[in-house]
Amino acid sequence: MAPPDAPRVLSPFPATGTACTPSPTAGRAGLPDHHQANQERAMGPRTSSDEQTGGTPDGRVPGRRRTAWRVASAALLAVALTGGAVAFGAARDGGRPAPVAASAALDPGALAGADPDAAVAALQSHLKAQPKDHDGWATLGLAYVEQARTKGDPARYPQAQAALRRSLALAPGNDRAVAGQAALAAARHDFTGALADADRVLKHNPYDERALCSRIDALVELGRYAEAARAADTADARRPGTPVFTRYAYVHELRGDVTTARRVLQQALTGATSPGDIAYVAAQLGQLAWNQGDYKSALTQYARALAADDTYLPALEGRARAQAASGQQAAAIKGLEAVIARAPLPASLVALGELYEARGGAGDREKARQQYTLVQAWIALARANEVDADLDTALAAADHGDKAAALRAARAEWARRHTVHTADALAWALHVNGHDTEALAHAREATATGYRNASFLYHRGVIELATGHAKEGRASLAAALKLNPGFSPLGAAEARKALEAAK
Repeated sequence: MAPPDAPRVLSPFPATGTACTPSPTAGRAGLPDHHQANQERAMGPRTSSDEQTGGTPDGRVPGRRRTAWRVASAALLAVALTGGAVAFGAARDGGRPAPVAASAALDPGALAGADPDAAVAALQSHLKAQPKDHDGWATLGLAYVEQARTKGDPARYPQAQAALRRSLALAPGNDRAVAGQAALAAARHDFTGALADADRVLKHNPYDERALCSRIDALVELGRYAEAARAADTADARRPGTPVFTRYAYVHELRGDVTTARRVLQQALTGATSPGDIAYVAAQLGQLAWNQGDYKSALTQYARALAADDTYLPALEGRARAQAASGQQAAAIKGLEAVIARAPLPASLVALGELYEARGGAGDREKARQQYTLVQAWIALARANEVDADLDTALAAADHGDKAAALRAARAEWARRHTVHTADALAWALHVNGHDTEALAHAREATATGYRNASFLYHRGVIELATGHAKEGRASLAAALKLNPGFSPLGAAEARKALEAAK
């Protein structure tokens, strides 16, 4: 990575586009943001006509899958209306850049600079006129992935899959579609598949930026951190730019090197010129500052992100979390309610539910329950669209749902991948189910890389106390509160209570 005084020319490929984003945790539940966050089972078998055509340009899903989607949508809408807070899949606010022009040469990176709905509409129109444009189909697939990310709507993934298959049927093995498959696999939490697709592209096109980034993301999410670090170095050497810089920074953050992570992100922000890049990198800096308990800096960075794009959801959510940690409870609740109205994703739903519980006013307990119910509705919808939601299930259910289900999901996720996040989720699920001896090893594994996460330390401390390691437990709880004293509206209070009781 080049030093700060040797800035590079950033790639024109925007970090906020359809490329996968890193997944730092946020809040007590530690739910991923992949991108998105990410980041999210098919609704019935594909018909033979689906396999042959990849669906229609407007993304309609025939037969049984369309019927199943209507059922899933109706179920989620019913829950949302009961909660009174969610307008699921609401359109983005006005004032966005002009729609991208659809053409055979459309760069998927342009999707970041436009309303995803407008991009999809333009591509659909183009493909009706030129249905054999394989690049257009690949870009439409990526646009659907972007819609899913920005709206929290996993129903877009089957549409993305259909468009990408159509592209590959027209031009077998084309890089754009295979790289799109990698992005889609990562969005569905199929990181082994994402890695395989990224490697397919890089085998004959080692400078493909999307594939380089997807490879880093997949290795990180598979817990192969040493390989991810090497992949980040390779990507930095081949295609330095905002997407690579942010991933490079996150790999270092996971290893406890916050100084390097911050330096690299600041370098990326200095070189960023587009509103999308500025919003994305500033929000990453805000998240990094929040993780370290520096709420003033976090709020400054989120303000910078929102000055570039006042609709950027990660910055809006991050600002609300920083406000909550700073004692601005009313502003935090209002901010999270606005975020959820546009994208009711598990992490923000849990955060808002906990803020309601912490406030404790009339009706707040019921409002909190509604948010947790919506998490389960989202998980059901995600699974219906081939998204592996076991990590989301484990994290949310351990504190706010079916504890036995949380443990089943955590064990299933651990069987697929060993990361600091899955280790923490399994440790906590084991703890709430009374298996503290087994939980201890996983809690320690979650903190073994040096990753500075107050929620992980809190979980470890509680488990250490429960297993008779009083000194270690007090140290872990104290470390959590010193690092980020407002890491969770409920968890921080519980950490203080546990620490006081252990003295």
